[in-house]
Amino acid sequence: MKNFTKKVTAIILLLFASSVNMYAQGFGNSAISSILEVQQYNRSIHIMAMLLLGFGFLMVFVKKYGRSALTATFLLVSVALPMYLAIKSMGIFETKPEMEQFILAEFGAASLLIAAGAVLGRIKMHQYILLGLLFIPFYIINELVVVGDYFNFIGAIADTGGSIVIHAFGALFGISAAVSLTTQKDREVSIESDAVSDKFSLLGSMVLWVFWPSFCAALVPVEAVPASVVNVFMALSGSTIATYIASVSIRGKISAADIANAALAGGVAIGATFNHATHLEAIIIGLLAGAISTVGFAIFQEKQENFHKIVDTCGVSNLHGIPGIFGGLAAIFVVHNLDIKAQLLGIVITVGIAVFSGLLSGKIISLLGARQDIYDDALEFDAED
Repeated sequence: MKNFTKKVTAIILLLFASSVNMYAQGFGNSAISSILEVQQYNRSIHIMAMLLLGFGFLMVFVKKYGRSALTATFLLVSVALPMYLAIKSMGIFETKPEMEQFILAEFGAASLLIAAGAVLGRIKMHQYILLGLLFIPFYIINELVVVGDYFNFIGAIADTGGSIVIHAFGALFGISAAVSLTTQKDREVSIESDAVSDKFSLLGSMVLWVFWPSFCAALVPVEAVPASVVNVFMALSGSTIATYIASVSIRGKISAADIANAALAGGVAIGATFNHATHLEAIIIGLLAGAISTVGFAIFQEKQENFHKIVDTCGVSNLHGIPGIFGGLAAIFVVHNLDIKAQLLGIVITVGIAVFSGLLSGKIISLLGARQDIYDDALEFDAED
């Protein structure tokens, strides 16, 4: 009888211990998941600050278009987020955790704002809304083809921070749309800025600079965050230094436009490799990106615009387009065991989809008419300066 009691007691204790262990494991997984969601929430708020404050104020450099630039930013983000989430919730794509899906939607909104920078000031406010409605579906297609897990036929590429699918795609889409959204009269109007608009633009650039690591590292594993953050800041530091040196060397004096824009090129270029590069490689990529971007703004932008017969209001080709492609190519030399063929194919596909969809979208938007008084709030705002 005593032995029987001992056996029963042992079985009960074993079952109890097993239950406690299972509960602890479940609680641990739940706690880890909750912590990850909180971290992603924090980064998503940082990204939102980039979208509204960073991009918004970066684009107020146009002297008489500040109210319109900020309002357009509001509208573009407000169109991009729900549309991206609505398309991804159709039930035909892989289901992702809600915060991760929302961050991906913010990436789409960032790419849309980049595209809008090419035509800023030359379209009416309701045309920005149409731009967003046309842009997001094409952006999702490119995302799914190049870095997504839906088609997955080109192989894995290095682009966690979106040098290719966010920055290069947005810039090329915007430049292509500008072909139909730039008139000969537009090309003859100068884009004016003043001390106040330049200061606000620099403020926007600094907001982007501060939160850029959260943008890049928003979805990387927790253990990869510290090195990723340092790499992004190393790249941004490199591009800022290179921008100052190149701007003074080429122009003779510092250009506020160069500092506000090209100083960010390191963040654009490091997006493909920030979670693979060493700190030294990161700052080298930043230095090269800053130099390339500044040379583009100071020397080649006018030539590019004359060649394409467009106006690139914010110079997105030299801040996002060329540095984005440069970042994608830099991965070939930085990322170990990279599928080089897939990386190059990803860049080519992105260029192709961006140019085609941009040209098509520009044609459609142009059917709503051309803006008469460009770069001027007075056309749509009932307010005095």
